[in-house]
Parts: sequence; structure tokens; C-alpha cells
Amino acid sequence: MQIKIPFTKSKVQTINRPLGLDYDHIPKHVAIIMDGNGRWAKNRGMPRIAGHKEGMGVVKKIVRHASDLGVQALTLYAFSTENWKRPKNEVEFLMKLPVDFLGTYLPELIERNVQVQTIGDVSLLPPHTRNAIEEAIERTSENDGLILNFALNYGSRYEMVNAVKEIAAKVETGEISASEVTEEMFSSHLYTSDLLEPDLLIRTSGEQRLSNFLLWQLAYSEFWFTEVYWPDFDEALFEKALYDYQNRKRRYGGI
Repeated sequence: MQIKIPFTKSKVQTINRPLGLDYDHIPKHVAIIMDGNGRWAKNRGMPRIAGHKEGMGVVKKIVRHASDLGVQALTLYAFSTENWKRPKNEVEFLMKLPVDFLGTYLPELIERNVQVQTIGDVSLLPPHTRNAIEEAIERTSENDGLILNFALNYGSRYEMVNAVKEIAAKVETGEISASEVTEEMFSSHLYTSDLLEPDLLIRTSGEQRLSNFLLWQLAYSEFWFTEVYWPDFDEALFEKALYDYQNRKRRYGGI
């Protein structure tokens, strides 16, 4: 049985009161580049995969908290098209993480009314990874709470090139004319066509670049960077990012 957990402001306000977070203006869509797992592990004399394992626990905490705060969509950059270049043992471990994560956490996601989605070319993932993802998507498809959107084998340039090819094919067959191509049409051919564009991008580890992540969708998003590595990221820092977001003015090119 699926149980929808109501958003209770009183509980969250107790946690956040020092920041003065405005619970009526929580960003609808938050995207996160979860960076620094390997460096976190190296600084502790541990193998890189230990950092990825630790980071998986942080994902659970942030998903719970985002859901409690009323965030509508959370997109996590889990594996990029460029990550295949990493050492074989690290890639193999990263491909097992979705299996472990969803295997242990899926019942709670269902209970919390979270819907699992993915963006990227998941057809190239190993069967065990793909099967775990497909099961999670199927079992949460009727949920209407937080959308937990994993970017897996995702690259924004690849995504946009595919969108151009699909539109060009329609022009070529006469289904549409070139003059009919608009920004809205282009967006509808992206993986994220059913999602609002992110209000806020968070990146951990001190890096300040997009790394081929949601290049089109982040055009008017607010960016928030922290030196903290992902395994040390927590609910308090997540709230700080949301608080800073709320204290910026989004003009979308206007005054």
C-alpha cells in the first residue's frame, strides 16, 4: 500500500528557524552535481569507491529532506557520458550503486510518495543496473510527490544533438517547417520535457563549472557552490543553499 506523507511545516521550521527559510517559496526543481567523492576518500587514505559509497548515504538524507521541505523535483547527476573514461573497477562499482541504493531504499521512496525518473541513455547501462532502475520507475510511477530524477549516462551536448536530429527529421519529412521551430519545441525534445527547468543548481567540492550538465535547462537557474565534498554535504548545507536562493532576485533578463 502506498502512503502519502504530508508536508508538515512545523517539523521543518524547528530545523530551519535560525536561517529564516521561507517555506512558501521553496524552489520547485533543484539540480545537484554531487562532486568530490573520490577526493573525500583520497584525503582519508581510502579507495575512491569508498567515497562513492559514503555519498550514497548522503543522497538518502538529501532526498528525505527535499521531500519534507516540499521540493517538487530533485535531479542528481549520478553518472555522465564522460565517466566511462574512469578506471574499470570504479565504473563497475558506480554501476552497482543504483542497485544497492534502490534495493535498500525503494520501500521508503514508495512510502514517501517519491517518483523515480531518469534522464540519459540508460540503454547502454549494464543489465543489472538497468533492471533496478526500471523496477524503481515502475513501482513508483503512480506516486505524485517528489520526483527523484537520476541523470545516468547523461551528457547535455549529446541530449541537444539528439533533439536537433529529431526536429530535423520532422522538417525533412514535411511534418513541420523550419519556421515552426521554437525554443518550446526544442525543449519538448529533451529528456526533461516533462519537468520544470531547475530553479537552483548546487555543486559540491569547490568546482565551479557545469560539466556538460543540463546546459539548455540551466539557462536562468541560480547557481550555488560549496567547497564541501559530497560525502560531507548535509541537510543544513542544503537548507543554506535554499536560503541563499531565496535571497537572490531572479530577473530573467529584465530589471
